[in-house]
Amino acid sequence: MRFYTTKHKHVCGVDLHTRSLYLCVVDHDNEQPLLHKNVRADPRAFLDAIAHFREDLVVGCEATFPWYWLADLCTDNSIPFVLGHPLYMRAIHGAKVKNDRVDSQKIALLLRSGMFPLAYVYPRAWRATRDLLRRRTFFMRKRAELLAHIVNTNSQYNLPPLSGKLTFVKNRPGVAESFDDPAAQKSIATDLTLIAHYDEVLRDLELTILRSAREHAPQQLHLLRTVPGIGIILALNILYEVGDIHRFDRVADFVSYCRLIRPDQTSAGKHVGFGPKKIGNAHLRWSFGEAAAGFPRKNPAGQRIVERLKRKYDKNAMNVLAHKLGRAVYYILKRNEAFDINRLMSS
Repeated sequence: MRFYTTKHKHVCGVDLHTRSLYLCVVDHDNEQPLLHKNVRADPRAFLDAIAHFREDLVVGCEATFPWYWLADLCTDNSIPFVLGHPLYMRAIHGAKVKNDRVDSQKIALLLRSGMFPLAYVYPRAWRATRDLLRRRTFFMRKRAELLAHIVNTNSQYNLPPLSGKLTFVKNRPGVAESFDDPAAQKSIATDLTLIAHYDEVLRDLELTILRSAREHAPQQLHLLRTVPGIGIILALNILYEVGDIHRFDRVADFVSYCRLIRPDQTSAGKHVGFGPKKIGNAHLRWSFGEAAAGFPRKNPAGQRIVERLKRKYDKNAMNVLAHKLGRAVYYILKRNEAFDINRLMSS
């Protein structure tokens, strides 16, 4: 956990919502609010409200959904902006009394005391492409649900197994007609129609994202693809979810952010459990899980690594491999060098 410890003359805590924001401004010497009011979620209204406190001011808010515009507004006006990690800000969520006025003051006091837990303010230039990539993942999972529904319905009617994977267009003709019931035929035909639309949408999205990646970071994209098991989609996902690799000082910080480790929790020398599962990036955890599954395919050296890990770790072998791939990716991006499987085999 990292905290914002820089001292400022004025500190502004913002309880941010879609249509409104509650402001609390305090100074470094006195915790009593100098400003405590509710304003519209509008750039001009915000700037007017803090106009008298602009001298050495820092603005902080929790990483809720609408933070983009406030971060960009502060950047454009040379106002330091910090983003709070929502899972670490227990002082807000654990209170007996909770409302916008109380929350904004707590945010301000956390900032003032140097106990404000930081989240990453993703760079504006890459932000829209990252969000588009996440939207592509959402559509892909909806497509997968349709494919699974067809396979499950085929089993439900006890029909012969499908001749091939429905992800390929050539295997789709005649699937709906194999059902005798007209309603079942209509259900499967609807699924196939939607899958065809998703195919078209996904192709277009992937080309758009790939063009952006070749402008933003072509070298890093190429280096990520040198890892067996990481194709173009996983490389794009890792590239945009990581952002700037230099924000991680240590490889341990990176693999923790990727949810590839579960740190022990101890008290009085006794093990009392593991750390929370949800702190970190779920998209990166999925990416490295998929990379581990694809790593041994058509890769004899990778197959030997997996067999060795299975003998040592049994059911946890793929989790250990995902962790190793996460460490490898960290050094690939940090050192700007291609993947070396010999280093992975020796680790």
